[in-house]
Amino acid sequence: MTRKLIQSTAVTGGMTLVSRITGLARDVVFAGLIGAGAGVAADAFYVAFRIPNFLRRIFGEGAFSQAFVPVFTEYKTRAVPEEARAFVDHMTGVLGVILFVVTLIGVLAAPVLVMVLAPGFLDEPHKYDLTVQMLRIMFPYLLFISFVAMAAGILNTYGKFGAAAFTPVLLNLCLIGAALWLAPRLDEPVMALAWGVFLAGVVQLAFQWPFLRAIRMAPRPRLKPSHDGVGRVFKLMLPAIFGVSVSQLNLLVNTLLASFLVTGSVSWLYYSDRLMEFPLGVFGIALATVILPSLSHKHATNSHEEFSHLLDWALRWVVLIGLPASVALVVLAGPMLATLFHYGAFNANDVRMSTYALMAFSIGLLGFLLVKVLAPGFYARQDTKTPVRIGIVAMLANIVLSLVLVYPLKHVGLALAISLAAFLNAALLYRWLRKHDVYRPLPGWGIFLLRITIASGAMGALLAWGVGDLGRWLAAPTAERVVQLTLWVAVGLAAYAGLIFALGIRPAQMLLRRQD
Repeated sequence: MTRKLIQSTAVTGGMTLVSRITGLARDVVFAGLIGAGAGVAADAFYVAFRIPNFLRRIFGEGAFSQAFVPVFTEYKTRAVPEEARAFVDHMTGVLGVILFVVTLIGVLAAPVLVMVLAPGFLDEPHKYDLTVQMLRIMFPYLLFISFVAMAAGILNTYGKFGAAAFTPVLLNLCLIGAALWLAPRLDEPVMALAWGVFLAGVVQLAFQWPFLRAIRMAPRPRLKPSHDGVGRVFKLMLPAIFGVSVSQLNLLVNTLLASFLVTGSVSWLYYSDRLMEFPLGVFGIALATVILPSLSHKHATNSHEEFSHLLDWALRWVVLIGLPASVALVVLAGPMLATLFHYGAFNANDVRMSTYALMAFSIGLLGFLLVKVLAPGFYARQDTKTPVRIGIVAMLANIVLSLVLVYPLKHVGLALAISLAAFLNAALLYRWLRKHDVYRPLPGWGIFLLRITIASGAMGALLAWGVGDLGRWLAAPTAERVVQLTLWVAVGLAAYAGLIFALGIRPAQMLLRRQD
């Protein structure tokens, strides 16, 4: 069991790593094409893209997936294959109608959506109009990518994690192609990125289809809203819409506030958030993706003790990877941004402003990772109401913190507010699971945390001494920046690995443990 989970996490993480690397390549191309503070194109694109991207988190791999996977797992575990296939067919039909209506409303109401979510753009008519045009082109992406997420949920339940994890690479490749080939041919180059998003939705859905056919789960849409499984999914999904999307709602609140700040603020937050999401996606989302079907299976078979042990195993991995990653991101924020984005329109001031935001985001990385692992502990048990209540508290805390911190710290205060709200969210999720005896920590957590903290701190001190001042990185040639960043990342990894080994942490301790 442990080996299969580790292999599945490694496969998912590996494919996600490819996705994140191509995503960074995409952002390097974006930085050179539209920059951050040099004009309105960057802010317009990132606001327009954030709206369908936010809805994707609801209808796609967010609330919908968290509700769909446990119900589908139950059909797969307890029912005959024909019933599972019928459930998929009816789910596809009903979801398709809903998505079509939402997409149509989104295209027609694009001016209102931009006005509500980025009211600061109203003072700059060109930025506002450009954002509306791109939003209308990109909104249908929601329909395609939601079906992609449903296909991924089916494949993951069957243990086919690689194909689903690779799919986001296609989005990055489509956007890179649009930026390099289409943009130079348009009067408004940034519009090419909007068309790239639209095309990516079609390509990603087409890519998933052969894998569904291979397991005989390619859907044949049927429209029956009264189907029991479909009703259960939407019943679970409605409260989960808020619970899973807290971080995205927080980002939307921050986008609204950032739209009133100096031009470039939205983009500084975007580029810093992208780098923070690199470890979050490669490890956190990969781990959460793998454990949700396993937790759902444990719940469906009433294996409560194994359910708790699986959560404990996942949380240990979160601390082992998340804490040093957080420290490293804080220290290497400037060098990473300078190396990856300091080209073309992305100037030295953009690097510095994005660095401050990335440091603030990095503080909350461990909180984000904990939420990714703790939340499946609720959704696998088909409990979506509790995370909603917790999510409301976290979101309100983020809004209050954002309003308090945005004045003295500008865009950095918005990033810091999200980080603090993530820790609050994680703490409340953990407290509920412990209080209701869903999760019972196994022995050894105290010494484990102490060892990881010491190793992470020592690694951070070494990196801080080695990388030096940001000015040196900004002045260095491109090749030197790449070599130096690669060197210090390798040094940090080697130092941390050596330190945890010296402090007594062994691979065998990270296996999924059982207690009789």
